[in-house]
Amino acid sequence: MSEHTQGAGKQAQKSAIATADSLMGIRRGIEKESLRARPNGLLALTPHPAALGAALTHPHITTDYSESQLELITGVHADVEACLAELTEVHQGVYKVMQELGCCAQAQEEERLWVGSMPCELPTDETIPLGRYGKSNVGRSKSIYRMGLGQRYGRRMQTISGIHYNWSMPGVTSEQYFALIRNFRRHSFLLLYLFGASPALSSSFVEGREHRLQRFGEHSLYLPYATSLRMGRLGYQSDAQSALAVSYNCLSSYADSLQEALTRPYPPYAAIGVRNPGGDYNQLSTSLLQIENEFYGTIRPKRVVRSGERPLHALRERGVEYVEVRCMDLDPFVPVGITAQTARFLDVFLLHCLMTDSPADSAAEIAALGENQHLVAERGREPGLQLLAPEAAGGKRLMSDWGAALLDQCAPFAALLDQAQGGAAHAEALAAARQTLAEPDSTPSARVLRTMARDFDNRYVDFMRQQSEQTRQLLLDLPYSEAMATKFATQARESVAAQQAIEVADKLPFDAYLQQYMAPEQIRV
Repeated sequence: MSEHTQGAGKQAQKSAIATADSLMGIRRGIEKESLRARPNGLLALTPHPAALGAALTHPHITTDYSESQLELITGVHADVEACLAELTEVHQGVYKVMQELGCCAQAQEEERLWVGSMPCELPTDETIPLGRYGKSNVGRSKSIYRMGLGQRYGRRMQTISGIHYNWSMPGVTSEQYFALIRNFRRHSFLLLYLFGASPALSSSFVEGREHRLQRFGEHSLYLPYATSLRMGRLGYQSDAQSALAVSYNCLSSYADSLQEALTRPYPPYAAIGVRNPGGDYNQLSTSLLQIENEFYGTIRPKRVVRSGERPLHALRERGVEYVEVRCMDLDPFVPVGITAQTARFLDVFLLHCLMTDSPADSAAEIAALGENQHLVAERGREPGLQLLAPEAAGGKRLMSDWGAALLDQCAPFAALLDQAQGGAAHAEALAAARQTLAEPDSTPSARVLRTMARDFDNRYVDFMRQQSEQTRQLLLDLPYSEAMATKFATQARESVAAQQAIEVADKLPFDAYLQQYMAPEQIRV
């Protein structure tokens, strides 16, 4: 078969995806992380509130790395507004519990949800509490995994928060999802520019670390043209993982790359050891990655796992079910961290990534994409910024020109979504993105720095404290029915019962369970 015939066949397949029914079948869900902070801007060191239920089993309220870091999760939704409405309700349920705890005689103060991606004022690294999930085998392994992350990267790095946007569309094969992922990785610099909102941070975050940040007021650091320090060199980065050139050309190449990292011992982590001399666990393994979730990336292929199943096994056996976008900062000016307009732009952007040609990646391109991510994260609003573009003349391309071309290419997909769903909301989201690209001072990152300078003497913690307090009050002022209160109380009780049932059902000793779960055959098919 000729290349022309192959290309025509692939284009026909893509056109068959974008029917009105399939566009209406797009589903999305949101996972939103937020630290619990004290009114003075310090990290709350209290345990995960028992009144919220069990973090191991609650369907909507869990913790991420730390006991102090909530993760709020929506269900899967066909409608953007419904998704954000549920996210808002979950926030309300959390705030009602935090308000009640603050009113208790034993409580000293009412905690807030920190609205910034970069953390509040942090204590010493070892003081940051690890997430705890009960005495079951699975609960203990989750805590040990977090201990390992702290050993490998430090606990402060794990307190960064963001939004994960989970997205699927009916009729999309694993091969097509990987094509989407390759294009997303090529073009996600645009999302950092448009929606990055972490250009500054508290100096406590980098205490004892080398960095290239500039002083910005008392106890604050920044870079003048930064968009998302969370996605830059100070964020979810790892020198060890930088040696990984994970290929996204197909499911098998991706799985093989991860399997190597999950099974190959890494000398610095071997030096730490799985256990300390006292017998307590330091980490789950000495390999480059303890488990699949340790691999950092702007986007992941995902599949819902069965009880006790490894994610890589699920992918290999049943294919990609959805993608998880991981590069979105919390918008501190928005009560739940993301707007409906941003979500609609993500739908347009992901559809563009799915429907346009997606050449195979290479080790050289993977390295260039990593450099582009850092450039836009740290210098995205810099006039004349050029990104690496091997296919362009001179090997570089103006970020503004590249972004404008991408937005032009997104226009037909915004029109398709508006035609399928009615209205013009996707075209409006695209128009807003065009305006933001043309006006760097209108970006969330620029707005953060401008507000810090104007109202808070360039103090990051003071700015985020006020934004967090305003957000808390706004959410508490929303209508909260008796039915909503009953629903969240019921979910909390049921989650505690579910965790207890898991603990009772455990038959294997923990060491045997861990050996079985971490065995290399568990990630194969």
